[in-house]
Amino acid sequence: MSANHKIGVWSLTALVFSSMVGAGVFSLPQNMAQVAAPLAVLIGWGITGVGILLLALCFLRLSRQRPDLEGGIYTYARAGFGELIGFCSAWGYWLCATIGIVSYLVIVFATLGLFTDSEQSRIFGDGNTWQAVVCGSLFVWAVHWLVARGIREAALVNLLATIAKLLPLLLFIVLALLAFRLDLTQLDFQGISLEVPVWEQVKQTMIITLWVFTGIEGAVVLSARAQKRQDIGRATVFGVLLALVIYVLVTLLAFGLQARESLAGLHNPSMALLMEQLLGEPGKYIIAIGLVISVAASYLSWTLFAVEVPWSAATHGAFPAIFRRQNRQGVAINSLWLTSLTVQGSLLAVLWSGETYNTLLAISSQMILVPYLLVGAFLLRWSWQQRGRAQGTFGVGQYLIAGGATLYGAWLLYASGLDNLLLSLWLYVPGLALFWLARRGPQQLPLNAVASD
Repeated sequence: MSANHKIGVWSLTALVFSSMVGAGVFSLPQNMAQVAAPLAVLIGWGITGVGILLLALCFLRLSRQRPDLEGGIYTYARAGFGELIGFCSAWGYWLCATIGIVSYLVIVFATLGLFTDSEQSRIFGDGNTWQAVVCGSLFVWAVHWLVARGIREAALVNLLATIAKLLPLLLFIVLALLAFRLDLTQLDFQGISLEVPVWEQVKQTMIITLWVFTGIEGAVVLSARAQKRQDIGRATVFGVLLALVIYVLVTLLAFGLQARESLAGLHNPSMALLMEQLLGEPGKYIIAIGLVISVAASYLSWTLFAVEVPWSAATHGAFPAIFRRQNRQGVAINSLWLTSLTVQGSLLAVLWSGETYNTLLAISSQMILVPYLLVGAFLLRWSWQQRGRAQGTFGVGQYLIAGGATLYGAWLLYASGLDNLLLSLWLYVPGLALFWLARRGPQQLPLNAVASD
């Protein structure tokens, strides 16, 4: 791949941060208050903070110790657990990315509905009206055109948008700190009004906290596009730490602005209504603009990730060979078409079913659970296999990181509940047909093969 198509460390960091900090942060106050009180939220963020940092360190170590495995999510699962498990990881991740992309479009038009809708007229509603779907479809194909022009160019646009999205978030944090009331957080600190034990509340926060961190693997997914291998791990850790600080502040400060019951009843994006409380009518517009910019950047990031996974899997024979094809700009063009058409079809399904952002959030988060579990499990298994070899002398720290990340992945599967787990299993079924077609196609390529145009 030409050096002109490579991505630098700051663009990689922006991709990681932007893919995590998208629409979810603007709805965090309502999403968390709906299922948990301040005590459970504190515990939930503590578990998530430790778990997600362990996962980030897994990506950091694997990017350095196994530089031959480009593509991350798929290649780790394949190298550690075989072809079928590798495919399931790629399929689950691709579904997570595409459904997540659809949720971004839904929430952005739900935001615009705050300004266009009234009791007499419903134009954008919850982002699932025909007007929202038409406008969302135009955005889908505009991004398709941008990505087709080149990965590096799209990453630079994302970097600028990431800087722009930080401004309203930082403004909200500063104003919320100034207006914070400790007595509001103490009204129902343990969530007695929820009539649910604290530990059950903590479990309910897990899918939400995982959703806002989905994208941690962005630099690894695009590892084949990085200018330097060491940039991959750095970008992952920098992006996670910055996102973690912002998420915790936004969530906890919101409990000091309104009582939990009041926060739980807010229309999403709830941050816009809280900002209106802090700054008046202009506050709502500031957050709305910030959300649109944020969603545009995250949409772009997730499109890049969604395009990369089928291409990486196809180069190893797990996806049909047609997805190996790249255009002159180094973009996996057929993979891009697959992603854009799937998003378009999903938008039409949203219109037909009337599903909302929260439903899409739950489905997308569920599909990433198995791929994340396999990352920690692969590092643990590979470290054990290398014990006693000169190049595989790892300290106790590596086993703690890998074991902790694996336990965190298993905990997420448990916390998500049996119903959600069964739903995710059904969503893996259509992918098996694709895997069968791929195995009947041309002989698979070596693990480090790069497809040509």
